[in-house]
Amino acid sequence: MVDFAPGMRVIIRDEEWMVKKIETNNLENKALHCVGISPLVKDKDAIFLSDLEYIKIVDPAKIKLVSDSSPFYKKSLLYLESQWRGQIPTDTNLHIGHQAAMDLMPYQLDPARLSLQRPRQRILIADTVGLGKTLEAGILMSELIARGKGKRILVVTVKSMMTQFQKEMWNRFTIPLVRLDSKKIQDIRAKLPANYNPFFYYDKTIVSIDTLKRDVEYRTHLENAYWDIIVIDEAQNVAERGDHQAQRSRLAKLLADRSDTMIMLSATPHDGRAKSFASLMNMLDPTAIADPENYTPDDIKGLCIRRFKNDVRDQVEGSFLERKITLEQCHVSAQEEYAFDIFAQMRLEMDLGKSRGVGQLFKTSLEKSLFSSPAACIKSIDARLKKLYKKYSTDEIKDIRVLEELKNALQRITPEDFTRYQKLLSLLRSKDYGWNPDDTGDRVVIFTERIETMKYVAAHLRRDLHMDADMVRELSGGMSDTQIQEIVEDFGRTESSIRILVASDVASEGLNLHYLCHRLIHFDIPWSLMVFQQRNGRIDRYGQQRRPDIRYMLIESDNPKIKGDMRILTILVTKEEQALKNIGDPSLLLGKFTIEGEELVVVDAIENGADEDTFAEVLDSGEEEFDPFEALMAAASQPEDAGKRTSEVVTDETLYSDKEYLYQAITYLNQDQERPVERLATVSGLDIRLTPDMRRRLTALVPEEAMPQGETLRISDDKAFGMEQMRNSMQKNMDEAAWPAVQYLWKLHPILSWVDDKAELFFKRNEAPVMGLPGRLAEDEIIYIVTGSMPNLKSTPLIDEWFGLQYQDEGFKRVMSMEEVVQRADLRNPKIPNTNCIGEADLARAALPLEDVVTQAKAYLDIHYQKYQAEMTPLLDEEVDKLAELQDRHHEYYQLTLFEQERKLQEKQRSVDELFDAFVNWVQDTLTIQNNPYIRIVAVLMGEAR
Repeated sequence: MVDFAPGMRVIIRDEEWMVKKIETNNLENKALHCVGISPLVKDKDAIFLSDLEYIKIVDPAKIKLVSDSSPFYKKSLLYLESQWRGQIPTDTNLHIGHQAAMDLMPYQLDPARLSLQRPRQRILIADTVGLGKTLEAGILMSELIARGKGKRILVVTVKSMMTQFQKEMWNRFTIPLVRLDSKKIQDIRAKLPANYNPFFYYDKTIVSIDTLKRDVEYRTHLENAYWDIIVIDEAQNVAERGDHQAQRSRLAKLLADRSDTMIMLSATPHDGRAKSFASLMNMLDPTAIADPENYTPDDIKGLCIRRFKNDVRDQVEGSFLERKITLEQCHVSAQEEYAFDIFAQMRLEMDLGKSRGVGQLFKTSLEKSLFSSPAACIKSIDARLKKLYKKYSTDEIKDIRVLEELKNALQRITPEDFTRYQKLLSLLRSKDYGWNPDDTGDRVVIFTERIETMKYVAAHLRRDLHMDADMVRELSGGMSDTQIQEIVEDFGRTESSIRILVASDVASEGLNLHYLCHRLIHFDIPWSLMVFQQRNGRIDRYGQQRRPDIRYMLIESDNPKIKGDMRILTILVTKEEQALKNIGDPSLLLGKFTIEGEELVVVDAIENGADEDTFAEVLDSGEEEFDPFEALMAAASQPEDAGKRTSEVVTDETLYSDKEYLYQAITYLNQDQERPVERLATVSGLDIRLTPDMRRRLTALVPEEAMPQGETLRISDDKAFGMEQMRNSMQKNMDEAAWPAVQYLWKLHPILSWVDDKAELFFKRNEAPVMGLPGRLAEDEIIYIVTGSMPNLKSTPLIDEWFGLQYQDEGFKRVMSMEEVVQRADLRNPKIPNTNCIGEADLARAALPLEDVVTQAKAYLDIHYQKYQAEMTPLLDEEVDKLAELQDRHHEYYQLTLFEQERKLQEKQRSVDELFDAFVNWVQDTLTIQNNPYIRIVAVLMGEAR
C-alpha cells in the first residue's frame, strides 16, 4: 500500500495535485484532501478516495528534458522566473511588507516582526490614534500573503471606515478587498443556489460588523466558512462588557474560530476592566488567560503591541508636527446670560428623587446640550416636555413651566447673540487665522457633539459666508456608509468644492480628514478625553504635511454656576494637551477608558459642585497613578527573549525586477499584437494593453472602482510616484472615482499572478527546459536548478529551498546557491545568445544523472531538515509544555470558582480538555515536518560537450 504524506505531489485524473491531509477509514482506505497544482485545477480543493482513483506519485527523476529554441532563451528564463517567484519564505524575516507604497517608519514593522515569531499570527495592534495601525496591519497581511497564508481574507470594520480601509489596502499593498454591504450580499445570494454560502463567492472581502450582526442567516454561513486572515478594526467594539455579551462580541468570538490568523486594531483597547480586555485576548488565544480577572504580561506576551507618539518620537522626527493649540474665549451676550441665569436657578422635581450614583440628573444632561448650542438645548427640552405633557398637567409638576421658561429664553438667542457662533465667524474671517477659502488645500473641520448644533452651524455658515450647500457639508452617524464615505472622499479631493466640514462625533472614529485639512475647531467641548483624542486624531496623524491648528471654543459667563462648570471643561482641555506630551495617553487622567465612564466623572464633578482645584487634583492623580493595563500591554509588547528567532528586513532577488518581468513576459506572450506593452517615458512603469483574458482575471480580483476605465493598465514600481498618485487621485474631477489612475507595481499586484500562470504553461507539467551556454559554463559542466520543499502536517512548506547542483565530468561537484548559479551562468543578461546547440545527444547526456540529482537534492535538503529539527524541537517542546501548564491553570481556576457546582465544573473541565487537545494537535501539526521532500528539477544549464 502506498504511504501517502502531506505535501506529496500526485497525478489524479491527469492533473497534478498536492496532498494536504490524509484520512483513513475503517477499511484502511485513504481519503486524500488535495489542492490543485496544474493550471486547469490550480488552487481548487478536492477529496479523492484511494480505492476508487488511480493515483500516481510524481517522480522527480522522470522529468523530460526539452530544448528551448526561443530567442535569447526567453521562454526558459520567463518560465524559471515564474517558478522562482513561487518560493515561499519560511523564516521570520520581513520579505515584502517594507516595500509597500508608504513612507515607512521603523516602528510600523514591529507588529509583523512580533507576529512572525509565533506559530500563529494573532495580534491586537493597539497603537494610539494617528500612528498608522491600518498600515501596520497591511504590512503583516502582505507578509502572510507572500507565505501562501492569505488567499482568503475577511476584514470587519465599522460602516464609515469600509471604503477608506479598502482603498488603503489596494493603493498601498494591492490587496484587493471587495466591499460587501447588505445589498451586495443579497445580489450574490440571488445569483447562487439557496444553500450556497455567499462568503465563498469572493476570496477577499470587507464588510461592516453591523451588516453581519443584523442578519441571523449570516451566522450559519460564517460558521461554515473559513479564511486565512481575519481583521477586526475598531476592536474595542467587540470586547465583552460586564456579564453582558453584545451581538458584536458574539460575532467576533465566532469569527475568532474561523481563521488561523486574526489581526485586531484599536487605539482604545481596554475600558479599565480586566475581564473586558481578557475577552479580546481570549479571542486571539483561548488558552492564554485562565482567570480573566487576574493575569500577567507573560500570559499575553506577543498577543498585543501598544505604542504612543512619545514611544516612537525618535523614529518620526518631522513626521508629526507639533500642534498649535488655542483656547478661544467667548464672552456671552446678555440674551445668553439671561438663559444661563434661568438654567442655574432651575430646581427640577424630576431630579429630586434621583439618588446619587444612579446616573446623571436631567439638569446635567440639559447643561451638556446647553453648552453645545441653544438649538440642541431646545431639542432636549422639547423631547422632555413631550413626555411630561403626556403624564401631567401644567399645575401637577412645576418642571413644565420651568422648562418652558428656559425654552423661551433660548429662542430669543439670535445668531447675533450666540457668541460662540459669532466668534467662529470672526475667526474664519480673521487675517490672523489666515484661512483662505479660495485655497483648495486649506479646509476646516468643525466638530459638534449634537446633531442640532451641527445643522445650526452649517446652515448659518452657508448664509453668513455666502457659501452654497456644497461648500459647507454636514457629516453625521445617521447617514449611510456610502454617504459618509462620499463626503469624506470629497473633503480630501482638490476639485471638490467643500471648504468646511461640520461633523458630529461619527467622524472622529478612524476617518482620515488630514489630506487637505490641518485646521480643526471644537465648537463645543466634549466631556470625555477619549473624544478629544479621536477628534484631534483626524487631522493630527501619520501623513499630515502641515502643522495642525486646533481651536477650542470656550464659554465665558459671569454666572457662578456656568463659570465654575466651564472651568472644569477648560481644565480638561489644558490637561489633555499636557498629558499628551508627558505620558502619551490622556485617557489615563480619568482612568475610565470608556467615553461613558469619563463623562460620568465630569458629571459627578459638576453635580457635586467641585471647584477647579479639586477637579485638577483628580486629573493630576490620574497622571501620577500607575496604570496596570498600560504596564501590562507595554510588557507584552516587548520582543521575544534573546536567543530566539529574530526578524530582519531582507530583499529577495530573482532574475527580473517586477517591471522587467512584466515587460518581457507580456511582450513575448502577446507578440502578435502591436505594442502590447510600453515603457512610461517620465517615470519607471508600464502601459499594458489589456487583453480579454487579462481583463477577466483582473475583474475577478480587483475592486470594481480600481479597474482601468479604458483599454490600458498603467502601473509603476516607483514608490514615491505611487504615493503621489494616491494624493493626485484626490484631485480628479468630481465625476471620476477617487482611485489612482496609476497602480502601484510590486510583487503582490494581481497582474503578476496572471503572468506567472501564463509563463508556467511554456513547458508541460513533466518537462524542464535545457539551456545551452557554451562560453559561460565549462566543457561538460551541467547545472541542475532544483527546488525542494518539506511541508508540515497541514501541507504548509516549512522548508522551501532553491539551489543548483553542479556536475562536471559525469560526476557531482557541489551545491550552489541560486545567486551563484545566476552569476555563473550570467542569467540576468537579457541577450544570452541561443545558438540552438542542444541536440538529442545533449538531452540524453543531461538525463543520465537525473536519479543522482534527486539523491543529491535529498541529501542537501536533509541538512535543512536536521537544522530545522535542531531549532524547532526545543520550541515545539516548549509550546507543548506551556500549553500543559496553562491547561492546569484553567483547571485550577474552575475548581476554585465552581467547586460547589459539580455538574458545571465537569462541563468546563471537559471543554478545557477539548480546547487544549485541539491546540496541542494544531501546534504539533503546524511545527512538525517529515523528511519526505518534494523535489522538482526546474531547468538545466549545459556547457559544451567535449
